[in-house]
Amino acid sequence: MQEFFNEYVTSIETYIMFRIKETVAKLTPALIAKGRTPISLSMGAPTANPPKKLIDDFTSILNEKGVHIYSKPKGEKFFVDAVAKRMKERFNVELDPDKEIFSLIGSKEGIANFVRALISPTTDEKDKDIIMVPDPGYASYKEMVKVSGGKSYPIPLLPENDFMPDLEDVFEQLIKDGFNPKKVKALIINYPNNPLGATATREYMQSVVDFCKKRHILLISDAAYTDMYFKPALKPMSVLEIEGAKDIAVEFFSFSKPYAMTGWRLGWVCGNSEAVGVFGKLKSTIDSGIFKAIQKAGAEILNSKEGENYIEESNKRFKHSQDILVKGLKEELGWCDFYVPDATFYLWLPIPPRYKTSAEFTDDLLNISGIVAVPGDAFGEYGQGYCRVSIVCPDEQLKEVISRMKKDGFYYNK
Repeated sequence: MQEFFNEYVTSIETYIMFRIKETVAKLTPALIAKGRTPISLSMGAPTANPPKKLIDDFTSILNEKGVHIYSKPKGEKFFVDAVAKRMKERFNVELDPDKEIFSLIGSKEGIANFVRALISPTTDEKDKDIIMVPDPGYASYKEMVKVSGGKSYPIPLLPENDFMPDLEDVFEQLIKDGFNPKKVKALIINYPNNPLGATATREYMQSVVDFCKKRHILLISDAAYTDMYFKPALKPMSVLEIEGAKDIAVEFFSFSKPYAMTGWRLGWVCGNSEAVGVFGKLKSTIDSGIFKAIQKAGAEILNSKEGENYIEESNKRFKHSQDILVKGLKEELGWCDFYVPDATFYLWLPIPPRYKTSAEFTDDLLNISGIVAVPGDAFGEYGQGYCRVSIVCPDEQLKEVISRMKKDGFYYNK
């Protein structure tokens, strides 16, 4: 049947997290039998329940008249108004809810469709539109570009550039590599970053906006993790806080991470009104909007005291879990030199030097100890030699991870 499908679709790979999940399912009986029931440090998804207020509101809203009929693809007025209020109170960003905000079935769907709207698909490699993407970066970015018929170009996020590379240097390298700079349509940034947990300074955000304006490139900011941080003084910002950013930028937000709503699928895009408007035309042809009850419950939690308290408590819990894992890795297993982020629930770890590839290490970790991590090269070519772990499981399991690694000989330098 593959001959019926276009080559963009047939060339993509199943999302790495789902591939890992399938592998773990096959190995689980044998791992249980030897006392190594799998512990997942792979999926970036909170395991706690969403806020009680959210669930209670949703249950009540289900009985409201008219809630079960079609909703507006743009988002109901109560939803976009709540988003505008949140952006003002959280980031001091003024938005017109009628022109500068559009609802999403999660930010992943939104970014994929936005990229689709930008790229004119072609099979001619030399003529493909280019999207510059962070590397290491969210594993789906490259596949989103590929399935849309475009070409992704890596922006190296490395320790030596503090994960904030000089974009002029990257652009000059793109030209040296033989790519046509006129084919560059957009640049994606993601701070705080998945998989690194890295954040960006205001000065760097300013330089990104300036670069995109100079080169006439659309700026796409994936802000899914902006509410996951450990130090109030280092609270992540919105790129739209930069003066003039709305001239060139759109930003994507998600309810999934801050409110543990991964299965609800709710988010929004905001920013440049023309870009949001064109995107809205595409969206109105491919879906019929988000269930009103989800929108209303989301709108209620977005600016509530209960929502703020939930985020604050969740971040304290993630920081506590991070401390447990970092202490065990450093003091008991010899992982002394690695970046400890001030945001997200990820750790980006160098693999032990005795391993040649990231996959070789994560395969051993799974097959021997039942510990599920993600090989770094799943996030791009610059991820080779690293692995990503998520600190979302209970503290007892994190302690068990360290215990198993000690028992099974997973020391960094041994």
